[in-house]
Amino acid sequence: MIAIGNVLVSDEVISEQFVCDLHKCKGGCCEDGDAGAPLETHELKALENAYEASKKYMTKEGIAEVEKNGKYILDEHFGWVTPTINNAICAYGFRDEKGIIKCAIEQAYNDGKVSWKKPISCHLFPIKIQTSKLDKDLEYMNYEPREDLCKPACKLGKSLKVPAYRFLKESIIRKYGEDFYEALDATAEHLKK
Repeated sequence: MIAIGNVLVSDEVISEQFVCDLHKCKGGCCEDGDAGAPLETHELKALENAYEASKKYMTKEGIAEVEKNGKYILDEHFGWVTPTINNAICAYGFRDEKGIIKCAIEQAYNDGKVSWKKPISCHLFPIKIQTSKLDKDLEYMNYEPREDLCKPACKLGKSLKVPAYRFLKESIIRKYGEDFYEALDATAEHLKK
């Protein structure tokens, strides 16, 4: 474990190698799980603000799910999450011409329609953030790729020699800031020696 401020980072975040291989996994993390994408409380308003612009990229089924159950739902185990279609694909997901699941919110962001990229839990995957039950100011950053689904990403990461934290640099900075990332990178470099 590495402590940076109030975040305890698992060693695997810097020791394991990972690069998403969308052509192999087809974005399966957007439909494989026990619930929709976890949302931080402050993201609920961002999702509300992004919905209308994102709708243009969503499937009819996704829009119907959101119209029926809301832009986000409260799950008893995971807290606030995005809704899913038939307990599978995220309501905000759509498949491109190659069968890869993409995010309607991120597509709206890429097209300059919204300023919020997507839920930070999606952006950070396969890193998961958990708040300590004993100390609400303490967070755990763990490396948790899906065993079968992420095999191609682990293999690609190893062949390219890219540590998970480097692949996820943008999302880590988005969550914790530049100083945090620089401290993480410096620690990783120090541990290599």
